[in-house]
Amino acid sequence: MLAKGETIVVIRRKGNQGKAEVSFTLNEELTVIDGIEDKTVSAPRDHPFTMQTVGGQMLAVFTENSSGQSEERSDGSSSVSGAGAGPDKIALEGVVVQRAECRPAVSESYMKLKRLQIEELAKPVRLSQQLDRVVTSNYKPVANHSYNLEYDRKKKEEGKRARVDKQQVLDMLFSAFEKHQYYNIKDLVDITKQPVIYLKEILRDIGIYNVKGTHKNTWELKPEYRHYQGEEKTDE
Repeated sequence: MLAKGETIVVIRRKGNQGKAEVSFTLNEELTVIDGIEDKTVSAPRDHPFTMQTVGGQMLAVFTENSSGQSEERSDGSSSVSGAGAGPDKIALEGVVVQRAECRPAVSESYMKLKRLQIEELAKPVRLSQQLDRVVTSNYKPVANHSYNLEYDRKKKEEGKRARVDKQQVLDMLFSAFEKHQYYNIKDLVDITKQPVIYLKEILRDIGIYNVKGTHKNTWELKPEYRHYQGEEKTDE
């Protein structure tokens, strides 16, 4: 008779020459599995062993014991006495003649457990959910988003900028490049107060746009338009 809190291994043999049947019965308290679909399921208790021969292999079981003797101290700890521990002692306990594989018995509880595990793994990571009411706490609808308003404001400001004569724009650009060699387009728009498209058309005639290097995404004058101190050379 198996008590509720026991875990046992049973070995049966049918007849005098019959093959031994080995089974493992798990403690009932250890069969409860939580966390699968918020349900409590039970793992199978019975696990029969499949007995097989080792198949021409030579397997043995050894034990290893340290030869150093230990002594107990007054504080409860122990230490090895002597100058040093001797070589470990290895003993042959036996030879393996059979190999046992423990497998759960195919039962209703086992099939239910496997079905729930498969369903849990097949669940999608993201699920769509139909809302019964409008959510206003986190995603309150607005007539227009802030970044759209900012974009419209910039477009209106750019539209208000009237194009001036090209020569006036060139004078402003040359004056700016006398102070600094490199400018991004935003700074040049602020200096000239001209639309971006119109300003870029003029810059393509007198400037070079850097697409890489230390001054990436900036404009500088073409060599024939540069007048920096130290660049002029006298002929010898």
